[in-house]
Amino acid sequence: MVDNRVTIVYDLVTGSFIFEVKAMEFLSVRDFRTSPKSVWEKLSRKGEIVITNNGKPTALMLNIENNELEELSRAIRQAKAMISINNMRMIAAQNGYMTDEEIEMEINAYRKEKEEIGNE
Repeated sequence: MVDNRVTIVYDLVTGSFIFEVKAMEFLSVRDFRTSPKSVWEKLSRKGEIVITNNGKPTALMLNIENNELEELSRAIRQAKAMISINNMRMIAAQNGYMTDEEIEMEINAYRKEKEEIGNE
């Protein structure tokens, strides 16, 4: 399955926005299990593949080139953190803003979750 996504990039040099339509490739866990060679070939061509389980996106495979693992990992962690912050802001705006105590509880819960993941 292919899903077209629009990416908007701001070009600092020209001061303009660039719109790119990028097709995302979706493959099931079954595809990955039954024909791994074709999955690796698609990943090499497309650069990214979404793996689905029972029709739901569950993983994103990225093609890593030129020793960019650390930089890419850092960028993904930063993006996930920003998504979490934006979600918290949206919930806070809907429910009223959080008290200092609620904020501290959220931070502690995140740290505990991160620690548990690190221990696996």
